[in-house]
Amino acid sequence: MSKVFAPLDHTRGYESVKIGSGERLVGQPVRRTEDARLLCGMGRYVDDIRLVDMLHMSIYRSDKPYAKVISINTDKARELPGVYGVYTWKDIADQVKPAVATSRMADYQSTAIYPLANGKVRYVGEPIAVVLASSRYIAEDALNLLEVSLEPLSIEYDPIKASQPNAPLLHEELTSNILVKRSFVKGEVKQAFENPYALIEAEFRFHRKTSVAMENRVYLADYEKSRGAIKLYTSSQVPGIIRDALANLLDMPGSQFSVASPDVGGGFGGKTSLYPEEMIVCALAKKVQRSIKWTGDRLEDLISTSQAFDERIKARLAVDAAGNILGLTAEVISDVGAYSIYPWTAGIEPVQIISFMPGPYRVPTYHGSVIAVTTPKAPTGPYRGVGRPTSTFVMERLMNMAAKKLGIDPVELRLKNMVRPEEFPYKTPSGIVWDKSAFTEGLAAAGKAFSYSERREYQTKARSEGKWVGIGVASYAELSGIGSKISASPGMPINTGTDTCVISLDSTGAITAAFGCAAHGQGHETTLAQVVADELGAKIEDIRIITGDSAAVPHGTGSYASRTAVLSSGAGILAAQELKSRMASMAAYLFNTSPDDLRFMNSSIEQLSAPNSIHFSKLAKTVYSEMGRIPADHRLELTVTKTYDPIFGTTSSATHMVEVEVDPITFKVDIKRYVIAEDCGQMINPLIVDGQIRGAVAQGIGAALLEEVVYDEVGQVLTASLVDYAIPTALDIPDIKIVHMDIKAPNTLGGFRGVGEGGTIGAPAAIANAVADALSSFGCEVNELPVTPERIFQLINKH
Repeated sequence: MSKVFAPLDHTRGYESVKIGSGERLVGQPVRRTEDARLLCGMGRYVDDIRLVDMLHMSIYRSDKPYAKVISINTDKARELPGVYGVYTWKDIADQVKPAVATSRMADYQSTAIYPLANGKVRYVGEPIAVVLASSRYIAEDALNLLEVSLEPLSIEYDPIKASQPNAPLLHEELTSNILVKRSFVKGEVKQAFENPYALIEAEFRFHRKTSVAMENRVYLADYEKSRGAIKLYTSSQVPGIIRDALANLLDMPGSQFSVASPDVGGGFGGKTSLYPEEMIVCALAKKVQRSIKWTGDRLEDLISTSQAFDERIKARLAVDAAGNILGLTAEVISDVGAYSIYPWTAGIEPVQIISFMPGPYRVPTYHGSVIAVTTPKAPTGPYRGVGRPTSTFVMERLMNMAAKKLGIDPVELRLKNMVRPEEFPYKTPSGIVWDKSAFTEGLAAAGKAFSYSERREYQTKARSEGKWVGIGVASYAELSGIGSKISASPGMPINTGTDTCVISLDSTGAITAAFGCAAHGQGHETTLAQVVADELGAKIEDIRIITGDSAAVPHGTGSYASRTAVLSSGAGILAAQELKSRMASMAAYLFNTSPDDLRFMNSSIEQLSAPNSIHFSKLAKTVYSEMGRIPADHRLELTVTKTYDPIFGTTSSATHMVEVEVDPITFKVDIKRYVIAEDCGQMINPLIVDGQIRGAVAQGIGAALLEEVVYDEVGQVLTASLVDYAIPTALDIPDIKIVHMDIKAPNTLGGFRGVGEGGTIGAPAAIANAVADALSSFGCEVNELPVTPERIFQLINKH
């Protein structure tokens, strides 16, 4: 029987933090300040907003994957009492332009995304027409009165067949169905594979999945008739990107268009793109000069929110007799669905797969290639981990298969090939630079916390008793907090490498810090307040954090790609330091001393050489109201704007170790033991880091064992409810022991790295390796995810 873990142990402990005592808050487990609001039902989500004279929108969606729109009869729907109007593309074409995700990538083909179908539909769930009514119920009833005629068209649904030169085109204006083609080559590939001691070749499949946020997508366009202005309230992770995009597509100046994301119930990447529904509510608000609201239901979410992880990979790994990697090749075919998603393009996931395939290992020779193929399915887009869950799955399976072939322990093989501490900074074959991270140290720490040798002994004993027990390990590296030199998606003409902070001390002494990021559950109000409080020497309760409002900062793109801890905190540090300098200058004048003679603590400024002190509120009153106290040439503005750009970003890494037991009757996988050693740099808040890791691992477990969007052979969605699309529950998530390396990043302000995506990156690979280990007596290899009980049954029968 598995040993039970001791309670989670952290060197700092989780004892109460004495906030306001002058101690440093960064690194401390400060309880989340937003939880009192969110857990007691006092949050403010988009659907909570009620406006006078607001109209509700419902959407008629295609039930055909690829068809020509023959006719749309709206007469009966218009006659229903309470219906304001029914609209198709021709009714709003003069209000909004289609969205086109542009890119500087060679061989890239863009696709126009229309808010409503313009002659054709290309996936089940694509919007065709909308109804506006006085209530959502009436709007939904009116949908049943619409008479829409669609003529099904023949098309290829399989991405491999669709990629062929003679395949019918999903978009007639394109030259092929391949939207993106990319490759990386380093070294003499042919030579590396000529005569290796061991050659591992395999085909892998990672099936399509979706984000399933607790809150479905919701949009409300608040129309201000007096100015002809629109404020879009959205459940988006990227209000800044949405503001910039829609201001252009609607041809509205920024002074008349803004975007705000209030409380958001989860995002996971599915809420980082511009959606047709956002375009529609704004276009209609502009047209009818009324506020328009749309709230998606779970069916709409499962068929129309962007999806991910739909790849087929052929890979080869060559190693010498000692287990050293000689070469790696990977050919990837990615099914990206019907459109190149805005603004990230169809390349965001496929290109990252081959970019990150070598992982944390020394790979002297590499050839990675990918094609992204358009098919009549919902578009794919960012999902927590973006490409790296797939690349890690493939590379870590290859490493385990190589270890098995060589008769080497899989942990030993990894240590032999990992980039060593003295080799940083290390440039990978795809050009990514690992600045520094605890690759080998994390693997060693995970093994120690997991009791790796003891668990191998237990495994031998359990197998002698007929139990199917397996142990899996997976190591990965990722870029986080990427700066302006690295676009979040290849060739995308949007600067996602900076964030801005606007900080001010107001006339009451309160500190307000606004950021371009957007919160959807990460605890930004707490962590950013910790960072600002430390820099200013302020009490955390004196600080208000504003996120998710495009009007609050000059530029900001939102939250994604594990960027907030690095970019937003960096901007906050710079802004707080400048504000503190200005406050010190004026306090020094009042005390007739120098700024070096001052100490900031507990929202007060103290003179070190004399018993003088002034509270922030008193200093603010002096500056703003007592004009004679400080001469004009010594008065400084107490509002500061700073932008932080880490240029390249930094490297996060982790090792996951897991023990599973497979039931020999039901083939259900039971996770018995789970350990992670992670390096996210200097932790801002260990409680929040743990929460991010555990939440991401839960999603990674879903990807490994349960979650799969299933389309049939003619493009119909078979998993359009949570009855059919299985997600993990609390019963499926094990106790997770986390070891924090807590090593400061060398090239970021504060020494921070990102941590939000790691669990989804490491968990699928580690679990796949563990299940393969559990089934090793059958000669099974787990190269397809999710590894459901049915697939395990088929694997065993096959072998």
